[in-house]
Amino acid sequence: MQIPHFPEANHPLVKSLFHHSDHELLTLFQRYPEAGKYFTVIFCRYSPIVYTLIRHSARSPVQADYLFALTWRHIYYELGGLNLTNAESGEEALTMQNWLINMTAFCINEIKIPPTEAIHYSLQATSPPLWCYVEQALDQLKPVLRLIVLMAQTFHWSETRIAAYLQAEGEAIAPIEVANFLQEGYRMLEDKLPVDIRAIYFSDDLSKS
Repeated sequence: MQIPHFPEANHPLVKSLFHHSDHELLTLFQRYPEAGKYFTVIFCRYSPIVYTLIRHSARSPVQADYLFALTWRHIYYELGGLNLTNAESGEEALTMQNWLINMTAFCINEIKIPPTEAIHYSLQATSPPLWCYVEQALDQLKPVLRLIVLMAQTFHWSETRIAAYLQAEGEAIAPIEVANFLQEGYRMLEDKLPVDIRAIYFSDDLSKS
C-alpha cells in the first residue's frame, strides 16, 4: 500500500509550523478560525496514520480516497470543540493521535461510501484541507452561483447544459449568462478562501515542491 504524498507539506507556510506541538496547533486553530494553515499542518502530520487505517478497510482505492477526505472533513468540524487537557488536573487527558484514530474508526464504521463509479472526488486534484475550506467558501455563495459552480466543477457540464438544466428548473438563464455567473462564482469563491490557503494551494511554491 502506497501512502499519498501531499505537496503542501513542503510549502514554507506549513513547514514553518512543524515545530509546534499538537496542543499548540489545536489552540491556534481554535483561536484563529480565519486561518487555514494550522489545520493543514495537523493534516500533514497525521494523514499517513489516517490513510493507513482507512485503506485497510475500503474495498477500492477510489473509495479509500473519498472516505479519507470525508474523514478529514469530519475531523475539521470536530476540532473546533476538542479539548485535549483535563480541566481539573491540567494534564493531557487525550492525545491528538488517539483522538484522530477514534475519529477515523467512527467514520469507517458510520459513513456509507457510494459505489466507485458514483464518486467524483479526486485526492490528487483536491487535497482534504483545500476541500474543507472550498466547501466552507461555497456555503457562503448565493444558491444559484453555488449550483452553477458545482455543476461545472463536479460534473464537468457545459454552459449550454447548465443553462438547460436551470431553465428546466424555472431559472431563465442563457448559456452566456452561465459563463458570467461562473466567473463571478470563481472570483467570490477565491475571495472567501482564507488568504493562507490560497497561498499554500495556489502559489508557485507548491508547484516547486
